[in-house]
This record gives sequence, structure tokens and C-alpha cells, in this order.
Amino acid sequence: MSINKAEVLVNALPYIRQFRGKTVVVKYGGNAMIDETLKAAVIQDVILMSWVGIRTVLVHGGGPEIESLLKRVGKESRFIGGLRHTDEETMEIVQMVLCGKINKDICSLIQRSGGRALGLCGIDGALLKARRIKSEGEDLGLVGEVETVDARLLNDVLDSGVIPVLSSVAFGIAEDEGRTLNVNADTAAAKVAAALGAEKLILMTDVQGILRDLDDPSSLIKQIRRSELEDLKKSGIVNKGMIPKVDCCQLALDAGVKRTHILDGRLPHSLLIELFTDEGIGTMIF
Repeated sequence: MSINKAEVLVNALPYIRQFRGKTVVVKYGGNAMIDETLKAAVIQDVILMSWVGIRTVLVHGGGPEIESLLKRVGKESRFIGGLRHTDEETMEIVQMVLCGKINKDICSLIQRSGGRALGLCGIDGALLKARRIKSEGEDLGLVGEVETVDARLLNDVLDSGVIPVLSSVAFGIAEDEGRTLNVNADTAAAKVAAALGAEKLILMTDVQGILRDLDDPSSLIKQIRRSELEDLKKSGIVNKGMIPKVDCCQLALDAGVKRTHILDGRLPHSLLIELFTDEGIGTMIF
């Protein structure tokens, strides 16, 4: 047993050396934010990544928690093209849940587990500036698209050895100057990764990755080039909820991020398996 543990550590050494000092942006969401066992595993992974010298940024959403609170106040959710219609009342709840409870709960978990975290949202220091999305159909309300990221602020936090924990709420610009806008967490993570010149963007989801056949778990595409993604979309292999994930990966890669990953966050320690083992897990796009 001890020999096996030693072999695991030895096998991880080349990867630790490769990624030490590099930036990795993790989009944390899905079941890994709800299941307590998975939550603990993600926090341990992120702390270990930070301890071995990987500059780790954690970007989170919180759709289920937002939905729960909206129901408690008797407000019905409405989605348009996969985006939550966000009126003034909904925006208040989004801000409370994301910037308050979830963000601080994650920071508390990291610190109780021996790490150091600083909770931020896009409003802090106008870290994420966003412009309201103009829809040709229905009005989305206070929903924005991130246009700029203050990389200096995030780098200051990373340089101090602290893990930035960033919630996906942004500072409005143009006609919404100073207003709070709701932004998609996957897209926000991609923009953050691009601004930081990250080595990797990792999207944690509730699926294995990109499957050639949705009914066949063994059909997982482990690696794929960015140039092949459009063909996968046209063929229908990439469809429905996987399309926005892939779009975020394309956005990050086109902006200079070296590797993007779509991981199954339902598997404990999926981050460590992807980063520090030969076989990896999920789908890597490069």
C-alpha cells in the first residue's frame, strides 16, 4: 500500500513541475457544488493545486441555489436561450446568493481545510466589466456579457499565495454604468482565463465530457483539436447543453489559453486526476 502511494506521488512529479507557476482557471459548478462529499474533494484538490505552486482561480456559479431562493419568495424563473431572465428583483437574489452565501461558504471551506481564499465578485474593483446583452427577441433584463477583466487585481491576489474565489456577477458599463449584471459563469471563467494568459481552463460539469454517442459512456473523446469542434457541432455530436461549454473553450483557446478541459465533476478528485496523471479524465481541447 505504501509503495502504491509512493508511485502515485512519483508519477505526479513531472506534472507538478510542468504546471508550477502556471495559472489554471477552474469553473466550479454542477453537482460538485451540491454533494457534500464531492464539494470536500474539490476543495482539497484546489488547495493541493495551490500548495504545489499552481496559480489557481476558482470561478463559480450557483443556479440551483438561486432557483431555490426564488421559489421560496414565490418568484418563477424564466429562461431565454439558456439564460436566466433577470429583472431587478431576480438580480437582487442572484447577487445575494452568488456574492454572499455561496462565495463565502466556499472561502470558509477552503480556509477550514488549510488553504487561503479571498472571495470576490465582478463588482469588486470593477473586476469584471460587462455590457448588457441585446436580444433581438425577448428582453433578457439585467444579463450581461463580460467585456473586460482586471487581470492586475487577480494577479495581485495570486502573487500573495491566495486563491481568488470569483462569483459571476459583473459591473455594468455603457447605459448600465455601475449597475449589477448577471453573467454566465462559464463565459466569465473563459474571459478570466484569457485575461490571465492561463495554461488551462477547466470546466466542471455533470457529464463525462464530449461523447461521440450519448448512450455509450465508452465513446468519450479524450482529446480533440480546436479545429475539429465545428465538425462535431455540424454532425450533432456536440449539441444542446454541450454547445455553450464548447463555445467557452473555443473562446479561451482563441484568446491564447493553451488547453481547455471539460471534466465530470461527479467524480471525486477529478481535478487531480486530470492534472497529475497520464490517463487524465474528461475531454481535453487544444
